[in-house]
Amino acid sequence: MYTYRKAVVTFWVILTITMGFFALKMPGILQGSGFEMKDSSYDRANKLLEEHFGQSSSPYIVLFENSDNLNQDQFKAKIQDTLKGIDSIDGITSISSPLENTSQLKKNLAYASISFEEEREPADNIHVLEAELNNKSISLSLTGGDVIEEEMNKASQKDLKNAELIGVPVAMIVLLLAFGGLVAAIIPLLTGAVAVVTAMGIIYFLGQVFNLSVFVLNVAPMIGLAVSIDFALLYINRFKEELKQHNVKEAVSITTKTAGRAIAFSGICVILGLSGMLFIQIDIFRSVAVGGIVVVLVSVISALTFLPGLLSIMGQNINKAMILKNREEDATTWRKFASFVMKKPILSALTALAILLLIATPIRHIELEIPNAESLPANSETRIAYETFEENFQPEDHTTMPVVLKTDEDMLTHDSLKQVEAFVADLKEDSLVTNVDSLFTITNTETAANLNLALQSDQMRTQLEPALENMVDKDTTYIMVEIDASYDSAEAKEYVRDLQDGAITTDLTYTVGGRAKFNQEIYEEIGTQTPKGLLLIVCTTFLILMFAFRSILIPLKAILMNILSLGAAFGLIVWIFQEGHLGVDANPIALMIPIFIFAIVFGLSMDYEVFLISRIREIYLETGDNDKATLEGLTTTSRIITSAAAIMIAVTGAFAFTDIVPVKQVGVGVALAIFIDATLIRMVLVPSLMRLLGKWNWWFPGSQKLKQED
Repeated sequence: MYTYRKAVVTFWVILTITMGFFALKMPGILQGSGFEMKDSSYDRANKLLEEHFGQSSSPYIVLFENSDNLNQDQFKAKIQDTLKGIDSIDGITSISSPLENTSQLKKNLAYASISFEEEREPADNIHVLEAELNNKSISLSLTGGDVIEEEMNKASQKDLKNAELIGVPVAMIVLLLAFGGLVAAIIPLLTGAVAVVTAMGIIYFLGQVFNLSVFVLNVAPMIGLAVSIDFALLYINRFKEELKQHNVKEAVSITTKTAGRAIAFSGICVILGLSGMLFIQIDIFRSVAVGGIVVVLVSVISALTFLPGLLSIMGQNINKAMILKNREEDATTWRKFASFVMKKPILSALTALAILLLIATPIRHIELEIPNAESLPANSETRIAYETFEENFQPEDHTTMPVVLKTDEDMLTHDSLKQVEAFVADLKEDSLVTNVDSLFTITNTETAANLNLALQSDQMRTQLEPALENMVDKDTTYIMVEIDASYDSAEAKEYVRDLQDGAITTDLTYTVGGRAKFNQEIYEEIGTQTPKGLLLIVCTTFLILMFAFRSILIPLKAILMNILSLGAAFGLIVWIFQEGHLGVDANPIALMIPIFIFAIVFGLSMDYEVFLISRIREIYLETGDNDKATLEGLTTTSRIITSAAAIMIAVTGAFAFTDIVPVKQVGVGVALAIFIDATLIRMVLVPSLMRLLGKWNWWFPGSQKLKQED
C-alpha cells in the first residue's frame, strides 16, 4: 500500500465517484417493507388471484367520510361520482365498490378497493389516483399497503439525511476529542463516506437481482458509517503511536500488521453476525443481511487499502492543525479504574452481572408484531386512514381468507362443482368456521346440482355469467372462508396451517391465502430458521476468535458477555418502546428488531473485544504476565475504544430522531447495546474475568506455553 499509495488512493477516488452516481439511484429500486416469502402459500394464492381474477394482493383503499352530514342517497351519489372518475384511469383491473358490496358501506363511512395491473409501478398508481381524487367535493383518503410502503420509502430518505445531520457532527466532535487535530479527525469521516457511497452503489446493482426492502436505505448506511469510522479511528490511533518511533513506511507496515489484522478479524465477525439472517427466507432479513455484508466488506477493504494509502501520502501531516492537547491524565484515570476493578474482581463481576440481569427483566413481557401502518408517524394521514379502515371494516374478533381451488377440467362441469360443494361442506364442519362464500352463494343456487341445472338453461346462464366471471376462470375458482378468530391469533395460525397441510381430503388442488396465512408463514419461518442463524453466528465467531487469540476461554467469555449485553439492551427497548417511557408512544416491538439488533451488535461489539484482547495479547506475548498485560492493555486502549463506542452510539443513536418506528427501534437498540458493552462489559466484566482466570485465559489444546509468533 505504501509503494503504490498514489495509485491506490486514485483508484478509490474514481470508484467512489462512479459508485456515487448509482448510489443516488438506489432508493428507486427498493421495494416495500420486505415481508415477502417467495413460493409461500400466501404468495402463490395472491398470484393465482391476480392471474385469474385481477385481484391485487395489496389493493389501494379509497376511504370516504361523510363529514358534511349528507343523507345516505347524497353520500352514495358522491361515492358514485368519485368511482366513475377512478374507473376512467388506465391500468385498473378491478374496483370493489361500496355501492355493490354493502359490507363496505356504513352510515358515514365507506371504502372502495382498487387493483391495478401487476406490472405497473406503485408510485405511478398513487400519482394518478391522487390526481383524480384531488379537489373532490367529498372527504376522502388514500391508503393501503403500497401507499404505506411508498410513504415509508420517502420518509426513510428524509430520515437518513436527518440522522446524518445529527450523527456526523457528533462523530466529528468525538474524533476531535480523541485525536486533538482537525486533519486526523476528518480522515475517518472521509473513509466512512468512501465506504458507504461505494457500498450503496454496489447495493444498487444487487437490487437489480434481489428484492431489497426500504429498510436497507437506513440500516446499511447506519452500519457502514459506524463501522468504517471506528475502523479508521483505531487504525489512525495506532499509526500516530508508531509514527513517534518509526518512519512513515514502517509505521504503516506495523499498523497494518497489528490494527489492520484486528480490523480484518473484526470485519469477519460482523459479516458472520449479519450472515445468520440469510437463513430466514424473508426479503427484509435477506435485504438487511446483504446490504450490511456489502457495506462492512467495503469498509474493511477500504480500511486496509485506501486508509494506508492516504496515510502514506500524508505522513507527519496527520499531526497538523492540532487544536486540543493530548491529556496524559486520561491514561492515569483509566489505569486507576482498571486497577480498582482488578483488585476486587469478584465484587466487580457480581455487581456488573446483577445490573445487567436487572436491566434485562422487561424482556419477559416482549410483544412482537409485523409492522404495518404503525411504522409511520402517529400524525401520518396514510396511517390515520388505514387505522380508521381497519377499525371499522376489519373486525378484530374474526378474519376472512381466500382459498383458491383448481381442478383438472373446467370448473363448471358437474363433477368439478360436486367437488367444490363437498369441499365447502367439509369446511363448514369446523366449529371455527362461521361463513363460506363461494360460487354457489353468489349465484343463490346453494348446491352443485342447482347450479348445474341453472347452467343448462341459456337464459339462466346469461343471467349468472356476470357473477360467475368474478369467481370462476376456466379451471379455477376461489372461496372466502370466515373464521371466528383474529388473524394474528394462535387459533387462526393453527387453522390455516392445518388447512394447507391437507386437513380436507379432495381431488381439488387448493391454496390458502389471507392475512392469517401470511402471519403464520412469517412467524414459523422466523421461528424455525433463526436458531440455525444463531448457531452459525455463535460457532463461527468462536472459531474465528479462537484462531485469532489461540485461546478457548477468551472466545467463550466474549460470546457470553455479548449475550448478556444484548439481553440488557432488549430489556431497555421493551421498557422504552413497548411500555412507553421517556416520552415515547407505546408500540409493540417490530418482529424483526431483536434479530436485526442481535445480528448487527453481536458482530459490532466484537470490534472492541478484538482490539482490546489484541493489545492485551501483544503485551502478554512480550511479558508473560497476564495481570500486567490486562492492565496495560486496558489503559492503552480504553480512551480510543471509548471514543469508538461513542462514535458508534452517535451514528446509530441519531436514528432515534427518525419518523419510521422500526428504524427508530433499531437505532436506539444498537446504541444501547454498544453503550452497555463499552461500559459494564469492557470496563468491568472483562478486566474482572481476565484477573480471575489468570493464565487459563491463554490455555489452548496442545500448547503448554504461549509462544511468541512470527
